[in-house]
Amino acid sequence: MSIVFLNHKYIPLEEATISPMDRGFLFGDGVYEVLPSYDGQIIGFDLHINRLNTNLSALDINLNWPHQTWLDLCKTLIKKNGFGSLGIYLHVSRGKEHNRSHSYENGINPTVFAFSFKISPEQEVHKSKMTPYKVNTSLDLRWSRCQIKSTALLGNLMHFQQGYKKGFDETLLFNGSDELREGTTCNAYIVEDGTVITPPLDNHILPGVTRHILLDLLRKDGSIAIQERIITKKEVYSAAEVWVTSSSKGVIPVVEVDGNLIGNGEIGNVWLLAQKIYSNGKKNY
Repeated sequence: MSIVFLNHKYIPLEEATISPMDRGFLFGDGVYEVLPSYDGQIIGFDLHINRLNTNLSALDINLNWPHQTWLDLCKTLIKKNGFGSLGIYLHVSRGKEHNRSHSYENGINPTVFAFSFKISPEQEVHKSKMTPYKVNTSLDLRWSRCQIKSTALLGNLMHFQQGYKKGFDETLLFNGSDELREGTTCNAYIVEDGTVITPPLDNHILPGVTRHILLDLLRKDGSIAIQERIITKKEVYSAAEVWVTSSSKGVIPVVEVDGNLIGNGEIGNVWLLAQKIYSNGKKNY
């Protein structure tokens, strides 16, 4: 039986309920985080909670929990649900009001919900142990505040589902000028001449925690060059390697985009080196 956290109580999942007047239910008025953990060790905890607090502030949701409160919550969920490879989902909505209104009043008590779920085991640093992605592309039709990790994910879901129905693992999103933004659930990268290149952060791209950790580790190691710049769709098609990253999946190589093979259609050597650097250093965050 899965044990979840809801508004200061640990209860079986089957007993967890919220009011239908909760603004998270009615409007998607909330934010969330997903933290990966392996045998009880949480990766990027402070980075995730810092981003959560930034997004709560952006939405004007007043929940001033210290990091230790969130850490105790995460560790308790891990303890109650068993160790291993677990994702910890943290969800904060603005809370419940008596009337459905686009405007909201100050002083509402936020709804805090959290649960754990199984994720893939830690990635092994070996090409034969990795299942690469095949992805498609689409014009980005989401809203223009993608830097906020909002629970209102309808735009992402629609893009993902359209690709999923066609057998793709992910969809890479581009603006009207065919410039890469991100995937529906991940940040995106290409490799050209041994250099890892990723789009610079703006309001159309989520500042991914795995992105932050990966780039920071690569810069500190110094054996792989990094650029943050605009990437065109033509560059994606002709790249030597393409990758995507997310907290629950790590660093995933992409071998096909829109039916076009990337490089020779196999996992690249730069990914292998970057994966080794990431695997060795990620638990320091």
